[in-house]
Amino acid sequence: MRADEIDVVAPNLKRRLSGVTATIARLVPLMAREMGVVAAGPGLPGDVPRIPLARAATLPRDRWRVWHARRNTEMLLGIALRKVLRRRYRLLFTSASQRVHTRHTKRLIARMDAVISTSSKTAGYLDRPSHVILHGIDAEAFAPSTDRAALRARLGLPDGLLVGCFGRIRAQKGTDVFLNAALPLLKSNTEVSVVILGRAAGAHREFLETLKRGAELEGVGDRVLFPGEVPVDEIADWYAALDIFVAPQRWEGFGLTPLEAMACAVPVVATTVGAFGEIVPAEAGLLVPPGEAAPMSAAISRLAGDEGARRRMGVAGRAHVLERFTLEREANEIMGVYRRLLDIPSEGGRP
Repeated sequence: MRADEIDVVAPNLKRRLSGVTATIARLVPLMAREMGVVAAGPGLPGDVPRIPLARAATLPRDRWRVWHARRNTEMLLGIALRKVLRRRYRLLFTSASQRVHTRHTKRLIARMDAVISTSSKTAGYLDRPSHVILHGIDAEAFAPSTDRAALRARLGLPDGLLVGCFGRIRAQKGTDVFLNAALPLLKSNTEVSVVILGRAAGAHREFLETLKRGAELEGVGDRVLFPGEVPVDEIADWYAALDIFVAPQRWEGFGLTPLEAMACAVPVVATTVGAFGEIVPAEAGLLVPPGEAAPMSAAISRLAGDEGARRRMGVAGRAHVLERFTLEREANEIMGVYRRLLDIPSEGGRP
């Protein structure tokens, strides 16, 4: 892409797959159809329009562009590009955190030209106004299966009732709470299986091994499946194979997994953290307190015993996503912020 075609640079300063990286990978190709939006940095799929970071640091100073940071390191780099290298970047930060920011983070956010929050809860932790833009889902990629039995056979999944929990495997994500909540159902109904899909990195590997040992000791190890991490472009199939999806997080910034499940017409049990309370309506799922296995277990059992309710919730969840949480809606709202920043007169903006 020529320099004069670049309006926005979205840095990605992390090689490993993360929620931020996945967000950039989803949004940048879509937005690039309408604006000159490119990513910069490692760890991104090949279809994402991008430029090298070195090029982002040397773009001509003939006009303003937007530097859209999503991490502290990316805010810091944007500030350096503008103040040290005198690049003409409007600085934008997307905040997903639902906790009091450190003084360092607050100082960085204070130097941004604009801020996006991924939920109303997130906006409440900021010391300045922000644009609240909830995440969206690619509803074409995440869609109900037309033949669930065939899909399960292809994925090597069992028949019967399948309950899933996807994402990083660690205590913060509540994976242990989910397993404890599922145990009564697993013990009372041999037709039930559980899929815990995701990766346990570094110090969390022992946590994963403890979960596996616990399932074996309870006599249900053969029906608690740990497939590991699957490629991003395959994850939608795993959702579509489920009967019930559980988001058991103790803490979450936003949390896309309930939306992805609902897009696949799968009913949801989610804790009241992150944006779950804003995105999971009563007609599509059940909300429970974080960190408590008993109410989560009751919610899972309630759905497990009512096929009609699961079907109705699945249909309602899919309709809810199509109405309010499409990826196109998110992209359009973010591009609205870009356009407002690019319309700021040079003499009236920050140096």
